[in-house]
Amino acid sequence: MQIICISASFIPANTANSIQVVKATQALAALGHEVTLLVPGDVRTPWEKLQAHYGLQHTFEIRWISENLSFRRYDFAFKAVNMCRRMNPDLVYTWMLQTAALALWRGLPTVLELHDRVTGRIGPWLFRRFWASDTRQRVLTNTEALKNVLLADFNLDPSTADILTAPNGVDLEPYQDLPSPAEARRALGLPETFTVGYTGHFYAGRGMDLMFNLAKALPEIQFLWVGGESADVKVWIERLAREGVGNITLTGFVDHDILPTYQAASDVLLMPYGRQIAGSGGGDSAQIASPMKMFEYMAAGRAIISSDLPVIHEVLDEKSAVFCPPDDLTAWHQAISDLKADPSTRQTLGGAARRAAQAYTWRSRAERALEGLL
Repeated sequence: MQIICISASFIPANTANSIQVVKATQALAALGHEVTLLVPGDVRTPWEKLQAHYGLQHTFEIRWISENLSFRRYDFAFKAVNMCRRMNPDLVYTWMLQTAALALWRGLPTVLELHDRVTGRIGPWLFRRFWASDTRQRVLTNTEALKNVLLADFNLDPSTADILTAPNGVDLEPYQDLPSPAEARRALGLPETFTVGYTGHFYAGRGMDLMFNLAKALPEIQFLWVGGESADVKVWIERLAREGVGNITLTGFVDHDILPTYQAASDVLLMPYGRQIAGSGGGDSAQIASPMKMFEYMAAGRAIISSDLPVIHEVLDEKSAVFCPPDDLTAWHQAISDLKADPSTRQTLGGAARRAAQAYTWRSRAERALEGLL
């Protein structure tokens, strides 16, 4: 098929939604479809830079469309759908509700991928227009929890509603033949000691204060924080210096082609989410989140300690991770100490997680998203 993907995410960017959009689009191209991604912007970025930034293996076309931000993305949506009409695709795949409604109005078959609740004054109205369209359409959510929210919010019949759940995924190729934690640390020039890692952003609800307090309580363990916006990293570097904490290494954002090596450098990987999780655009995703880092951690084959949130159990269980109550410093301290003292359990957990990751590739996700539409 010829598929046009439309996203409001800026490309390139370090945000989770930007990474997710590019990975999901690449997966459609990997299936053999002719794929073009339309995004807002005025400057074209060379493919070579995008390839390293996002860790890409398959090429696809990206077109940047200038927009007037005063129109709250509707300007971009109109321009993108008009470009779609001229290209006459077999399918529109979008993360934008405005675009999905416009595309169906123009008679273009559409997949709408949602990662959050439909809210606001106009959002519910647009969703109902989208849902009532006679043009072929589908909604894709990344968790069962979000699917159930949509069914309840819009009083939809689950037996007839075309809402599919497809969790986020991982490209397994970069995670093949990873070095041991000690070997990865030597290759990256990191301290050669037991290491507890975290990769991702430093937004509210990500457990940064918890990990900081863990580092203070466990000075014999090295903590590795990979990611974060430069301003957030600067704040933490200053705080570490001010409070004399020397066992946390901060790298800032690293390109996705080297991220697996940093994850491999950890003996244990953390997902210390709070009971509320903010994203780059705010909001709270604690009940409906599908963290990309979870699938990367699984593919890395390291022991995972995660906050005990119901939505995480859609993917992980007690065979593949250790669960702790959010913000319970004592429980997290004990879990880390127990795993440090038990290499066999670390290996067992990591092996189970790696095997489970085989079912969560971006490619298999794309296949499910298009299931029955071909």
